[in-house]
Formats: sequence, structure tokens, C-alpha cells
Amino acid sequence: MRPDGRQALDAVVRTFHGHCEADLRQRNDVIYCNQLEVLVSLCEVRGYGACTGAMPDGALDTAVRADEVGSEEDLYDDLHSSGHHYSHPGGGGEQLAINELISDGSVVCAEALWDHVTMDDQELGFKAGDVIEVMDATNREWWWGRVADCEGWFPASFVRLRVNQDEPADDEAPRARDGGAEDGGAEAQSSKDQMRTNVINEILSTERDYIKHLRDICEGYVRQCRKRADMFSEEQLRTIFGNIEDIYRCQKAFVKALEQRFNRERPHLSELGACFLEHQADFQIYSEYCNNHPNACVELSRLTKLSKYVYFFEACRLLQKMIDISLDGFLLTPVQKICKYPLQLAELLKYTHPQHRDFKDVEAALHAMKNVAQLINERKRRLENIDKIAQWQSSIEDWEGEDLLVRSSELIYSGELTRVTQPQAKSQQRMFFLFDHQLIYCKKDLLRRDVLYYKGRLDMDGLEVVDLEDGKDRDLHVSIKNAFRLHCGATGDSHLLCTRKPEQKQRWLKAFAREREQVQLDQETGFSITELQRKQAMLNASKQQVTGKPKAVGRPCYLTRQKHPALPSSRPQQQVLVLAEPRRKPSTFWHSISRLAPFRK
Repeated sequence: MRPDGRQALDAVVRTFHGHCEADLRQRNDVIYCNQLEVLVSLCEVRGYGACTGAMPDGALDTAVRADEVGSEEDLYDDLHSSGHHYSHPGGGGEQLAINELISDGSVVCAEALWDHVTMDDQELGFKAGDVIEVMDATNREWWWGRVADCEGWFPASFVRLRVNQDEPADDEAPRARDGGAEDGGAEAQSSKDQMRTNVINEILSTERDYIKHLRDICEGYVRQCRKRADMFSEEQLRTIFGNIEDIYRCQKAFVKALEQRFNRERPHLSELGACFLEHQADFQIYSEYCNNHPNACVELSRLTKLSKYVYFFEACRLLQKMIDISLDGFLLTPVQKICKYPLQLAELLKYTHPQHRDFKDVEAALHAMKNVAQLINERKRRLENIDKIAQWQSSIEDWEGEDLLVRSSELIYSGELTRVTQPQAKSQQRMFFLFDHQLIYCKKDLLRRDVLYYKGRLDMDGLEVVDLEDGKDRDLHVSIKNAFRLHCGATGDSHLLCTRKPEQKQRWLKAFAREREQVQLDQETGFSITELQRKQAMLNASKQQVTGKPKAVGRPCYLTRQKHPALPSSRPQQQVLVLAEPRRKPSTFWHSISRLAPFRK
């Protein structure tokens, strides 16, 4: 590294130490954990491991071996004696550190996690996977960057800093073709081996920090809470901490396997892909934790309104010598962690030669961990939707029977159908809403067509969907077109429904098939809505009915002195679950429902 580059990194280290701890005392923010971890890894790669309190070689191996012969309390004696600590982002320290590198002339690159589509010429558009040169990170949420010949603002939460900032461009040609081709190839291979080593070191380093983090929660909070039966019931502890102790036990086994696969003499030959494949079933337990996490936030919010719980949680943190972040911030880390694995494996695969013994395992592990993270993301989306379902139910007039959320959590399809009833074969126009497990049908108000009245529901678990040919129906003796029948084998009841067009009928038939697939998937993965989640959603819906929709919050001015054109007026939505995948296409279901049955004030 050139001398001025070393001075720049010295400045990064000083900045990190000088600002990060102070910022952490003032802010309760864990959103920027991934960015800071990569920045710290960048410092380690360039020979500045001490700036992060890096663990000495073999310390983790010693700690894991101690678990086999010693008590759980002794597991991390080596870690504490080495002065290792868990690094967390401070926000301000991170940006100052990045800008120190930029001002020194170093090129700082980030990889796009999602597509950023924009209609504003001052914003920078890019695709997931694009490499962006970060030119200014002064603002916490919007950075200024360049892709090819285009410059502009982009949301910092849409990217992650690259571990290997010195990676050569993909289109860079081999240097010497005459006489030096062999040396150039060897040099390129050596560079790629070093980059693979860097990624492996990052994976091991973050696992060490994460294990320390889990141990602090289990020993510092869960154990202390169990001692206070007067303050916490077992049900409350299960709600707050979920299955984090199970996660802690599984992660200890996983870290031990990683350490055994690590090649200390030649790190780039380490075979970590097999470790992920061997433990992929264990990672499924994160689904339960992520499913429960919203409940934990609700319960913690309720408890922290009482000063005695605030003081108790703070005492637990201080006794465990944990950094100044509230408990809900610590409990968010497992949610972020499981969704960081695909990013790490994708980067590891990038620097793994197809002839490497680990290549196929890393490729398979990346696919497996993407599936795990995708499942968790889908569950998070489902849980976010239950508030909308509760609000929709509260907008329906004359609702009867149990709440929709008792059995359903997903809107599959909706539309207007003609219902033909017995015995006179009377036709009725009704709005039908297909949820998992049940089909709700409503009647439009004669004068106000945006108001719906509840008319009934059908249990999809006991119904068979029968496609009918156009012609005369043998049961009702009427001519039918674009029709299908919902038949109940247990009772013999049947419901004849017709659409206006053939394509609408096909969409409904496909929707019924999707509903059965969704129910089966939920049964296989154990997805369900808890009683607490249902009650909270219905309570939120009733409150919104009284107060009406919240008004839009005014957006503050970000910069008083602008270096570039004005920042975009829209702020990016913070991403809690991070995946290197394109964003899900927005659904039009809720737009249609709000048009038909608006949430009244």
C-alpha cells in the first residue's frame, strides 16, 4: 500500500475509535450494522485488524474446544481475556471513516442489493449487483455516487460496501501477452486467492462477533430475567426472547464446524460451503424467531413504559458490559444475521475458482441460504399484511362470525362474480375475496358502491373446485357460461359461480390452486398467527377507525450547506431484512380493496 494510503487508514482507525462509541451512547440504531462490519473488514484486510479489537488467531478455536470440557460460563473466558468486543455501528463514525478514504483519493465501492428505479434526474439509477463508486457519504441516508458516466444520489440502505475494494475491474485485460502471460496469470490467480481469503476472514470474524452477541443476550438478559419471577412469567420470556437460546446452541456448533474447516496455512483453500450444507436444517429455527420478533417488540414496548423494567434492562446491560444499545436493538440482530448469509456466500462464490474443491458446495449453500432467507422475508411480509386484513374487515358493514385473522393471513385474489342460488336459480352479483382457508362474499351498497355489506363465507378446506363447460346446468336447469362450482363433499352443498369473461374464469381457477398451495406450505413450515398478533392487529384497526388515517409527516431538510444538487424529497424505506434480490413487484390487491371498501374515518 502507498504511504498516503496507510495514513488515510490510520485516520480511519482514529475516526472509528473517536466517534463510534460516542455516537452509540446517543443513538439507538442498528440499521447500519452491515455497512460498518464491511468497513471494519476493509481495515482488517489492509493490515489494521487492531482497530476492531480483532480476535487473536486461534482464540475462537480455543473457546469452542473449551465448550467440550468446561462449563458454559467458561466458554468465552479466552475471548474476554483477549480484549475482544462486539463492534456495533455508530452511524457518524462510519460516514466520517468512509469520507476519510474518499478525501484521500481512495476509491470506495459498494454493491447494489436492489434495483433503484428513479424518475428524478438528480438520483442515480442502478440494477441489483451493480458496482457503485461512493463519492460522498456525508449524509446518513443518501449518498452521492457514480455508475459508468452517471452520477447522482442513491439510498445508502440499497447498497453494501465491498469487502475487496482493491478488486480489479472485470473487463481488465491480462497485462502481458508476449512472454509475460504466464506470470500475469499467476499474479491474477494470487490476487483472487487473496480476495477469497479476505471473504473467508470476514465470515469467520462476523461469526465470532455474533456468537459473543448471542452469549451476552442469553447470559446477560435471559438468565437474569428468569431470576425475577415477580417481574417475568415464562410466557413473557418466551414472547420477548423467542427461541434465541436454541439459536445460540446451533450457532456454537456451526462456528465449531467453520473453525475445523478453516485452513490456517492456506486460508483460500478452506472449504466452508460444506459447513453451511451440513447445518442448513438448523437454520430453519430462525424462521420461528423472525415470526415471533414482532411480538417481542410489542411486549417490550409495553414493559418499557414502566420505569422498573427500564432500570432492570439497563442494569442487565451494564452487568454484562454490553454496548449502549437497548434490548430491542440486540434482539434484531438474529433477524439481520440470517439474511446476511446469502450476501457472504455470493461473495465467496465470486472468488472461488470452478475447479476449487469448495465450488459446488458454496454454490449449493448459496441456493439453500437464499431459500431460508426468502422464507423469512415472506413470513415478514405476511405478518405485515395482517394489519391490512384487520383494517379491511373493520370497513365491512354487518360483519358476522369470527374474525378473519382467526384462520386467514393472506389475500389470494378478489373480484366480482355472479352467484346462482337454488331453488329458483336466482342470480346475485357479489364481490368475492379469496383468503387462505376461506372465501368471503359481500354485497355492494345500492347508492354508495364503495360500501360493502358482509353476506357470508365458504370454508375452502372442505370444498372441491369443479370446472364446468358452457351449456345447461343439470342441477339448476339453467344455461351457464364461464362457470365453476364449489362442491362440499361432506354436506353435499354446492355453489355455482360465473364470471363475465373466459379469462376471468381461468384467473379464478388458478387462484383456487394457489390457495391450496399456500395452505399446504404454511402447514409444512409451521406458519401461523398467534393470538397476541391477531388481537394487536384488531386493536390497531379499531383505533384507526376512530382516529382516521394519519396525516403525512413533513420531511425535514437534510443539508443546510449543499455540496451537490438538492437531495431527493423521498426517503428510502429502511430495510431490516437484507437480501441481494430484486424487490417484490407491488401487489394491486389492496389498492382494489381500498377502492371498493375504503377505511372510513
